Amino acid sequence: MSAVDVHALLAPHALGQLTLRNRLAVAPMTRVTATPDGLPTGKMASYYDGFAKGGFGLLISEGLYTDAAFSQGYLNQPGLAEDGQARAWAPITAAVQANGARIVAQLMHAGALSQGNRFREYAVAPSAIQPKGEKMAFYYGQGAYEPPRQITEEEIEDAIAGFARSARRAVTIAGFDAIEIHGANGYLLDQFLTAGTNQRTDRWGGGMSERMRLLVAVVQRVKQAVAGRAPVGIRISQGKVNDFHAKWSGGERDAEVVFAALADASVDYLHITEFQAWQPAFEGNSATLAELAKRYASAVPLIVNGSLHELDRVSAMLDRGADLVAMGRGALANPDMPRLLQRGMSLREFDNTILGPIADIKQSELTLRTYPAGA
Repeated sequence: MSAVDVHALLAPHALGQLTLRNRLAVAPMTRVTATPDGLPTGKMASYYDGFAKGGFGLLISEGLYTDAAFSQGYLNQPGLAEDGQARAWAPITAAVQANGARIVAQLMHAGALSQGNRFREYAVAPSAIQPKGEKMAFYYGQGAYEPPRQITEEEIEDAIAGFARSARRAVTIAGFDAIEIHGANGYLLDQFLTAGTNQRTDRWGGGMSERMRLLVAVVQRVKQAVAGRAPVGIRISQGKVNDFHAKWSGGERDAEVVFAALADASVDYLHITEFQAWQPAFEGNSATLAELAKRYASAVPLIVNGSLHELDRVSAMLDRGADLVAMGRGALANPDMPRLLQRGMSLREFDNTILGPIADIKQSELTLRTYPAGA
């Protein structure tokens, strides 16, 4: 990259009411390193603080489950379903902030893709449709997903309330700087959005406008819960963890409905993720999903994520209208990426063993987060 490109990446940038020291974010990554009852651990504290010490402007947490019912997706997943879990996050957020970064709580309800829930022995979903594919062994999963039960109207209200209560805890107890609603990757909100997993005939089903209702309702309730104390964003994708190449059947028209509805709901930012974010969103259309988000929600700040660990692609996304770029594999290999770029140093290659055989946080990763005094 040229010096001009690096300067653009490392320039301060605003995300709503947050001022960030640069345009590099750490993407949310499930790391199954919490205690069995959903409390963050010392390894997790070192993991997050290491990205802050390494110079990233924004950190987005792994998905945090939102209630003591159906939301948990994985064994050893952290939660914000109770005040004690929120209090345990407070020293982590304080350390991240003291080291110059800002941190977002990503709130997640797994729905049908739950493969480890200590509260329930079965999953719920918009419709009683068995998910595609196999559970993920690196998150302690085994075999095919079980068929879920169709979620009831009362349980939908409970799920919405869970997002709102968790958001309030995140801001008032845990000290997070912002909230991200997980509406992507095949989890509950995305299951409502997707025609193949939502066959309902009530107000929560139908065309794309109707299938958007739950996402809009969650955004509105979460914004009410935080009452302007923190920005509220939402993560959106077409691809799922069990179907990377899924596409919205209505093409660009569906994208227009989705992004316009979220803009109308006054979401504070959009986080667009695709398997390869630089690729066209739909056949016969050159626009990426991020570009379509910018087209139909032009006033909403945009974070883009998806195999963007090569810096020329990062630069291209910023040139196309992204406000921030969220790094997954690139950040794991280079928790000090902003420092390295500032000094003109080479970046490390990603090592696949970081995420296998179990995707928990490993001591070998934490050694990359040990910076010399004064560095």
